[in-house]
Order: sequence, then C-alpha cells, then structure tokens
Amino acid sequence: MRDLVEVTGVKIGVVVNTNDPETAWNALRFGTTALQSNHQVKIFLLGKGVEVQTLRDEKLDVKGQIDAFWKKGGVVMACGTCLRLRGMGESEICPISTMNDLLKMVGESDKVVTFG
Repeated sequence: MRDLVEVTGVKIGVVVNTNDPETAWNALRFGTTALQSNHQVKIFLLGKGVEVQTLRDEKLDVKGQIDAFWKKGGVVMACGTCLRLRGMGESEICPISTMNDLLKMVGESDKVVTFG
C-alpha cells in the first residue's frame, strides 16, 4: 500500500443530507478528524440532515459528535427552509442558513464531501 501524504490547511465543506444516525455520525467524525489535522471544516445540513441535532441512537452518540465537532472549531449551518418544513428552529450550534450560504461554502472550499 502506498503511503498517503498528509495535506494540512485545506478548507473542507461537508454536506449532510440524511437523518440516518450512522451516516450522520460518520460525517461528524470525519469533520472532527479533519479539524484535528489542521483543516478548516464547515458542515451544511440539508434536507433530512437538519434532523441531525435530534437523532438518538443507542449505539452511536450523534449529539456527542456534533458537540465535539463544534467545540473543536467546526462550523455547522442548517438550511432554514428545511428546518421550517420540520417545525424546527436554529440552535446555538447550528444557525439558520440559506442556499446562498451553501453556495458560499462550496465556493470557498478546496474540497466538498457529501454524506447521504
């Protein structure tokens, strides 16, 4: 197996478009790992992804992962329209955002990864 060259300082945008606990948990773990490797990471919750903050799973601590990501300096944004469709509002960790915010995140990112 080839050695992987670690690149630091990359701006990574992550789009989470699922309410599947395992997929959301892995997206957040990826974001936290990237932050620990000196990357800048922004996560945009879209569609069912806005439900991430309320997911409960007996095996996977999704809430703990989003808290860890946020405490390490990660930025979380959520689609305002998607939140309103579900009768949800913003939180301290996750402000209401727009498609313009998503577009800006994608434009500013060196890499964009999607989960869901």
